[in-house]
Amino acid sequence: MCGICGIISENRKVDFEEIKKMNDLLIHRGPDEEGFFLENNVALAMRRLSIIDLKKGKQPIFNENQDKVIVFNGEIYNFYDLKKELINKGHIFKTNSDTETIIHLYEEYGKNFVKYLRGMFAIAIWDRKEKKLILVRDRLGKKPLFYYYDSNFFLFSSEINPILSFKNISLSINLKALDMYLTLQYIPAPYTIYNEIKKLEMSSILEFSNGEISIEKYWEIPKKTENISYNDAKEKLKQIVEEAVKLRLVSDVEVGAFLSGGIDSSIVVAIMSKYSNKKVKTFSIGFKEEKFNELDYARQVAKMYSTDHYEFIVEEELTDIIDNLIVNYGEPFADPSAIPSYYVSKIASRYLKVTLNGDGGDESFAGYRRYVALKIIENIKRYTPQFIIKTMDEISKILPEKNAPFNKVWLFRKFLKSMENKELLRSYISTVSFFDLPEKEEIKSNKFNSLTSSELPYNYLKNFFDIDGDLIKKMTYTDFNSYLPECLMMKMDIASMANSLETRSPLLDHILVEFTQTLPSDYKMKFLETKYIFKDTFKEMLPNQIKRRGKMGFSIPLGTWMRQKLKKRFEERCLSEKAFKSGLFEKEKIINLWEEHQSFKKDHGYKLWSIFVFFTWYEKYFNDFRI
Repeated sequence: MCGICGIISENRKVDFEEIKKMNDLLIHRGPDEEGFFLENNVALAMRRLSIIDLKKGKQPIFNENQDKVIVFNGEIYNFYDLKKELINKGHIFKTNSDTETIIHLYEEYGKNFVKYLRGMFAIAIWDRKEKKLILVRDRLGKKPLFYYYDSNFFLFSSEINPILSFKNISLSINLKALDMYLTLQYIPAPYTIYNEIKKLEMSSILEFSNGEISIEKYWEIPKKTENISYNDAKEKLKQIVEEAVKLRLVSDVEVGAFLSGGIDSSIVVAIMSKYSNKKVKTFSIGFKEEKFNELDYARQVAKMYSTDHYEFIVEEELTDIIDNLIVNYGEPFADPSAIPSYYVSKIASRYLKVTLNGDGGDESFAGYRRYVALKIIENIKRYTPQFIIKTMDEISKILPEKNAPFNKVWLFRKFLKSMENKELLRSYISTVSFFDLPEKEEIKSNKFNSLTSSELPYNYLKNFFDIDGDLIKKMTYTDFNSYLPECLMMKMDIASMANSLETRSPLLDHILVEFTQTLPSDYKMKFLETKYIFKDTFKEMLPNQIKRRGKMGFSIPLGTWMRQKLKKRFEERCLSEKAFKSGLFEKEKIINLWEEHQSFKKDHGYKLWSIFVFFTWYEKYFNDFRI
């Protein structure tokens, strides 16, 4: 696992100090080694977290005649088999690393090399003979890759901050990206908060040659549902999941696991325990606030499989790291589960370099509560008389709004509010957004509103939601193409790599995803029971209480924190005159949200968090901006 970066100059030789400065900002991603390639106007660099071939796997790595060179971030789980095939074709290897396998694959198959890879990756190959750069991001967006281009320089990096360190570029705020952030809590590719910096989209390959950029997709989430019996589906599912976990145990260092006590991580730990030759180390975190605490569930699984279990309670240390965590993303990123993800990575990194997690189970097996809510809404709208729907709408308006997010009254109110929308995509957006459309338009300044379309998030998600298929198919396909790569994967990559920890996701194996996305939806959700086939397939591996429990997720007590731990910092950062000089937001509306929250009239914890994250980023990077 590594961090990678590079510079291509259009008109001068690259200075070593320029690439060194970028690479130094990635040291947390790879504290073990650094490596550089410089040749006239081209520079590649990497920081390495040594996982496979600890002694010889140093990058950059060349092919036999050294006319192609690679830097690589990620893991290729099928590289042993690929290496054997390449040796049979006459390729000569100097290391036992997955990185060298990639460069020989490119030498053999050109850009089609990526179709042979099973793993997570961000790849940069400089073809010295053809004078072209190849950048690749893995199928499901596990590993991020950012790039910048003007008439003088092409830059790329695993994170935004190294690009920001390059002194010869100028940047401006992307208002479209900021608008989408306010709705989605993240900024989707190809956008970033900067007009001039782009994210490479998942399953994409970029070629830069002769001053021109071309990008193409090499893989897509399956759209078609296949005809397969339930029992055959269970049998195949078991085989693929176990294979995916076993593949991710390949390592020259010890591999542990995150254990939340949910279905997904519990099954991953169960399979790990089956195939590991020693106790698996498992890591869980909790909060002092009991309703946000899942430690009891995690302990049950740890006890069942006799894991070497470690726990951590998130307390006052929060304020010590929160600013640094926000800055690590290089742009506004408001998924609050970044905080527990950071902490569980921090505790795990004290003991090992690699962990497995349960990411991807909700998308593959329809596990989110919003899937249940929208399925109910769909049926209500189909079979319920209009006057009853109107009555339910009226009820939603009189329910109290002071309830904390995710308690039963809050969820019921959000459910009723989602029913107001005439189309299901808008109901879907309502379930994932912090600010609904009217609220977002109110807090934005008139000028901000005039320069952006309020429909940006809708149009972005409509591209995915409008596929043929039933509602569950539409929602899982949408999440696989948006929320998963742009929010969840970005969150886990930054949170874990900030602690020099590699995280692997067996439930995001692309062969598993290709299979689960062709299953009939009623195998995944049966009579509103989520993850039905997944739980049924592995039921013997789970404690009874885990099988029966509902979805919780990585929730945190933001409402309380905004009245206590973060109160002073929010007021200083988000309610000052300096904050509103940008002209982006309506001061009175932000103050109103704050006062309603402090008086317990309403709970705006998540909305205030997204504002806090923005102004933390803004203060660091753009506090002299004027709209």
